[in-house]
Amino acid sequence: MYTKKQIFDALIERHSLQVQKKLCNGNVAIAGLGGLGSNVAITLARIGVGHLHIIDFDTVDITNLNRQQYFLEHIGMYKTEALKQQIFNINPYIDVNIDCVKVTEQNIKQLFYKDDIICEAFDVAEAKATLVNGILAQFPEKKLVAASGLAGYESSNIVHTRRISKNFYLCGDEVTEAIYGKGLMAARAALCACHQANMITRLLLGEEEV
Repeated sequence: MYTKKQIFDALIERHSLQVQKKLCNGNVAIAGLGGLGSNVAITLARIGVGHLHIIDFDTVDITNLNRQQYFLEHIGMYKTEALKQQIFNINPYIDVNIDCVKVTEQNIKQLFYKDDIICEAFDVAEAKATLVNGILAQFPEKKLVAASGLAGYESSNIVHTRRISKNFYLCGDEVTEAIYGKGLMAARAALCACHQANMITRLLLGEEEV
């Protein structure tokens, strides 16, 4: 087993002490652990974000394996538990808080009051709207990074990150919907997730999009 210092020193070698301290102090919630959220969580774990709050009520299904950060051994497990296992395989010293619940208008305040940055990573439009509207209404001071338009295999070049308002960022092409033959696929889901993870990284480091 590698020590916490060994992992921290390896991250410092790549990121510098100043940057890594900020990342280690980061507190990020990820709501939805599918093609977006599982990739966001793994990416943030790899750069050593210190506190991750992962939220999903679902279990891993064989159809998830085409784009999500799970393996055959995880089928049937709650996504929260499976992803926590994956994160600890990367860095066992990250503080991972899990909530195996469905996000509703009623529990948003209770779920997210401790988090500094919230990542919206749902597949379903109604769930996206519930979370985004709830965070903007109840926690306008918190940073929110959401996604829209990531299906199929359209050009990578139209996926972007856009600042919607002071604390609200949107990643994706904003138009592409999942249809038969052009559903949610690994490359584009991961591409959009990386936009979200990079924007979260920038916010943790004090950077903002114009």
